[in-house]
Amino acid sequence: MATIVTGSSGLLGTALVKALRADDTRVVCLVRREPRGPDEAFWDPARGILDPAAVAGAEAVVHLAGASIGDRRWTDDVKREVVRSRVEGTRTLVRALTQASERPAALLSGSAIGFYGDTGDREVDESFPPGEGFLAREVVVPWEAETEPAAEAGVRVALLRTGLVLSKEGGMLARILPVFKLGLGAPLGSGGQYWSWISIDDWVEAVRHVLRDPGLSGPVNLTAPEPVTNAEFTRTLARAVSRSAMPLAVPGFVLRTALGEFAREGVLTGQRVLPRRLIEAGHTFRHMRLGDALAAVL
Repeated sequence: MATIVTGSSGLLGTALVKALRADDTRVVCLVRREPRGPDEAFWDPARGILDPAAVAGAEAVVHLAGASIGDRRWTDDVKREVVRSRVEGTRTLVRALTQASERPAALLSGSAIGFYGDTGDREVDESFPPGEGFLAREVVVPWEAETEPAAEAGVRVALLRTGLVLSKEGGMLARILPVFKLGLGAPLGSGGQYWSWISIDDWVEAVRHVLRDPGLSGPVNLTAPEPVTNAEFTRTLARAVSRSAMPLAVPGFVLRTALGEFAREGVLTGQRVLPRRLIEAGHTFRHMRLGDALAAVL
């Protein structure tokens, strides 16, 4: 039986597919172009097109597709694309799963710790309700809600609430690394906002754990057990590249001017998120501390 993966060309999908295939797992990637062989199948999430036969009999489906959130200003068009790509993509996939002649046993659907809104200093886990803001109320809540028909049809559904993934191949770390290598890294705003991070290797291992563990359903936080403030992240990353951090923070108004609405929710606020369910399930993290994770990643 195969594992189906959407978003296989992205940072997370690429790493996961490589790891699963190294385990001799057959992986079929859903693509939005002409398939290039038996390990690819066509879908068009924007038009609601996915043949249920493409997912019938699969061992599991890992759904990671969705428009990027943090690489541009949040114009109205960008915000609509962020929501649409997640809601419509998940709806298309779940419809095919529920119509398949033999439903997959599990659906691992991408999600985000933006669900919790701005948590301040408060530690939160999977038992906490959604917070406020665009990411929580307009993106993550409706995104996760689209998986409910699959759960009602008997498919084990796990919601992968992912934090800041550390990889030099892409994502936020790859974007800011050149700045830190020049010695220009600085705290953002107050620097007191929490960043809940996870190394790319630990993210892959956590997903593999969820795939194997039939007892894990519902929300699962994919973050390391020790989130840090932005100021601590800045100091630790500067040390990792043998540089000093700038003594003065980048003011919040500068970030809001440069990044617009994204600065308020994506940079100047944060989430102090703990992976309670993974820990209770016996998962072991390779990188518990940020310095160790950055050393491994870089």
